[in-house]
Amino acid sequence: MINIGQFNILKVARTAEFGYYLTIDGNKSDDDILLPTKSALERELNVDDEVEAFIYRDSKDRLIATLKTPYAKVGDVSYLEVVDTTTFGAFLDIGLERDVFVPHREQKYKLKKGEKYLFYLYVDKTDRIAATTDIDGFLETNTDYVVGDDTYGIVYDIQQCGNILVAIEGKYRGIVLKSEYYTYVNMGEELKLTVKKFYEDDRIGLTTRKRKLEERDLIQEKILNYLKENGGVMSYNDKSSADDIRRDFNTSKNYFKIALGGLMKKKLITQDENGTKLL
Repeated sequence: MINIGQFNILKVARTAEFGYYLTIDGNKSDDDILLPTKSALERELNVDDEVEAFIYRDSKDRLIATLKTPYAKVGDVSYLEVVDTTTFGAFLDIGLERDVFVPHREQKYKLKKGEKYLFYLYVDKTDRIAATTDIDGFLETNTDYVVGDDTYGIVYDIQQCGNILVAIEGKYRGIVLKSEYYTYVNMGEELKLTVKKFYEDDRIGLTTRKRKLEERDLIQEKILNYLKENGGVMSYNDKSSADDIRRDFNTSKNYFKIALGGLMKKKLITQDENGTKLL
């Protein structure tokens, strides 16, 4: 049985000027699969030679073989680039001569040409390789992380409450709560993250925040730069609204207050009901 979208062990049944015909048992048949010369990666093959070939369908829907390694195969969750969008779907580059189709019904969010997102590859009802952005059920769990580990995650869903679902290392379930990030994020964006906690469903809780001292130092630098760029004064102080602080400094009100307190102890700033000033 031929597995479309996978590597198959096949034998050369016959040769031609333009390539090799492969079968499961090496016997000639009407179901021979063409391995074009350009897809044989300069290998010289003979009848009865065994090869491990990736099988997919060409532009005429014929089974075709290649010795190239695609960026992803059926059953994989992979970070792939959108190379075209149409009224009926989008197409992904998987490193082969034919791109993979993403039907509109399999797009949980709008895809943009030239951007990369996470997709799950499957074989559709017509025996073609297709892809979907609905990847959550195909992600794995990981028990090797410990709190404080640095990692990265790729955004694949933003919940109505503002929480972000990410695939840690592109394959493990993770979540970033709304209170743990302070910048606008896009689908498919790769975030630098730190493990914060573990949930009962084995999803890993993460944060975009630095460790406390690193975060404080970073915010203090932002505050000083803001002051220098605005004539040494700003309307923000420890009474400012959390939304305003989040918008302009990408941090929480609590961390902002800690940073202001540190700068005041260093006698670098002073603040009153009108805002903050450089000393």
